[in-house]
Amino acid sequence: MKSIELLANRFTQAFYERRWSGALEPDVSHISIEDAYAVQDLVADMRVQRGEQVVGFKVGCTSEAIRLQFGLSEPISGRLFNPHVRKEGAEVDWRNYVNCAIEPEMVLTIGADLCGMNLSDDQLIDAIQSVSPGIELHNFRFWFTPPTSQELICSGGIHAGLIVGEAEVSPKQLSFEHELFSVRKDSQLVTEAPASEIMGGPIHSLRWLVNSLTNRGSRLEKGSLVIPGSPVELVCIDQDTELCVEIEGVGVVVSRFEAA
Repeated sequence: MKSIELLANRFTQAFYERRWSGALEPDVSHISIEDAYAVQDLVADMRVQRGEQVVGFKVGCTSEAIRLQFGLSEPISGRLFNPHVRKEGAEVDWRNYVNCAIEPEMVLTIGADLCGMNLSDDQLIDAIQSVSPGIELHNFRFWFTPPTSQELICSGGIHAGLIVGEAEVSPKQLSFEHELFSVRKDSQLVTEAPASEIMGGPIHSLRWLVNSLTNRGSRLEKGSLVIPGSPVELVCIDQDTELCVEIEGVGVVVSRFEAA
């Protein structure tokens, strides 16, 4: 238990200070997946004590592109926090992040409590109030070498923030399979891939999240935001740029990344 508390303190400090303090110990690869989620729970408690608010969940490591980029193979979940969820139009100082990187995301607003194992597609889609385009922000840094699922979980999926687009559509309009995700920097296409690359589709990712929360004695609550993962690799931001994420059938979100 002492190692869990120590890791929680260090991951919390690393998030706020954007650096790792002290020795790289205890070795995060030596703890179990269950213990890694215990670290994440403690980090969330510490952030709430600092005035933040948990507003939903993310699912990470969901596509082959990201698994190859990380060298990992299993999906993980993390939390979303206010005040780090912002509306479209917010400018981002990319220097405020550790190796700033982004992912295009569907942002699901959940309209009903979800709990239980292997809920049907219809049950899951009926529980989604609306879908918006989003840009997930990352501190793209694994402190320990090599990267592990345990560290990804402890860090909350290296999640650092979310920009939510103004567009909103009904989930009934979407296939959650064929929608093309694209990312552009200053109007130049950087990467694109269909929604099916996300564990076969974002609904499968949402089901995995509900299963995971249910197994841990929790649930996905009405009003939560969920980002189910990206079909493309993380895109690094290391200079000023206008970033545009488009998801077919959902909409476009644009944000200016600029050093203040």
